[in-house]
Amino acid sequence: MGRHFEVRAAAMQKTANQKAKIYSRYSKEILVAAKNGDPNPDMNQTLKKAIERAKANNVPADVIKRAIDKAKSSADESYSEARYEGFGSGGGSTIIIDCLTDNANRTIANLRACFNKSHAKMGVAGSVSFGYEYLGVIVIPFEDEEAMMDAMIENDIELKDIEIEDGYMTVTVDPTQLDDAKEVIDRLIPDVKYEVLESKMVPSEEVELEGEDLELFRRLVTLLDDVDDVQNVYHNVSNLN
Repeated sequence: MGRHFEVRAAAMQKTANQKAKIYSRYSKEILVAAKNGDPNPDMNQTLKKAIERAKANNVPADVIKRAIDKAKSSADESYSEARYEGFGSGGGSTIIIDCLTDNANRTIANLRACFNKSHAKMGVAGSVSFGYEYLGVIVIPFEDEEAMMDAMIENDIELKDIEIEDGYMTVTVDPTQLDDAKEVIDRLIPDVKYEVLESKMVPSEEVELEGEDLELFRRLVTLLDDVDDVQNVYHNVSNLN
């Protein structure tokens, strides 16, 4: 089974709560992009790309509009990015948490509580991330590997890998070219539906947990998902879902 299969499988089994988390995540990204530049996407390429990624991940138009309106009206509100790393209770499990916060003290306190309740341990910067690779990941229903490879090469996209499984193609590219790769795919496959379209930390090696270690790690991820400041959670446990 491909190393990105779990990414696609999880994306295809979104619950209502997971969708709400996705909406919240992209709302913050759009808000920050709008506040850091012009709130008009035609005049702000960062905002335009954030909106395109949100739409590709099925974020409703009214959610996007509210985020832009909030950016226009909340001049004093500001967010900063923060990354935290840690270790599960056993079996070589690791985790990376990316946050977008307006109160770093609140965020770190909430994260420590999640780790403590799961018998996990927070690490210092770089203690985990060296074992991950930052990649642009795209998953779509498509099976013509040759056509995809030719399109990417013709448009100077740095293609990392292509995998096909159960009718779905996982394309990994240099994360700085994720939006460019999307444009190539949109031309190759008009009206394509994206299952995954995002930059993420992908573990170089995965582990399987059993028994209490698995349950504690599942608890950790669940608790982290409930923290409003958490934008993304990456881990190396292959059998969590």
